[in-house]
Amino acid sequence: MNILYIHGLNGSLTPEKRTILEHFGTVKSPSLDYENNADSINSLYTHFKDAHIDMIIGSSMGGFAGYHLSKLLRLPCLIFNPALADRSVYQTIPTTGESSKHTLHLVLGSQDSVVNPKGTLDFLANLLHTSQDYSISIRHDLEHRIPITAFEEEVAKFMAALHI
Repeated sequence: MNILYIHGLNGSLTPEKRTILEHFGTVKSPSLDYENNADSINSLYTHFKDAHIDMIIGSSMGGFAGYHLSKLLRLPCLIFNPALADRSVYQTIPTTGESSKHTLHLVLGSQDSVVNPKGTLDFLANLLHTSQDYSISIRHDLEHRIPITAFEEEVAKFMAALHI
């Protein structure tokens, strides 16, 4: 299984989180410069469209990119505190279909002061007429950064939902 992990703004995949993901497959985690590449999603699409990726996991800006890329590639995704409603850097949003054909799994920290979880829920509420299915976990123990234990729990739930 090939997992594409998309990091957030000025971030990277930590070795601890990589180890968790490697229990499930091969992890690809490209370094992205959102501030100097406003076309990050299309760049990811071009690079990974033929790479036999099985799922996408992302956080914050990586969750934003993962959301749209999952629709372009029609793959399941798990996204943590995705910057769907508002971002601090401009990114081109590609035209996608209404649905990825898979349930999109979102984990929102109610204590997040970087990406407003209410804004994310409002963004999703405006899409209720579409055919996309969502699974939303609102965790009151989370802020913006995802502790290793919460990451491990949510990845395990995501993989179980995919029967992996």
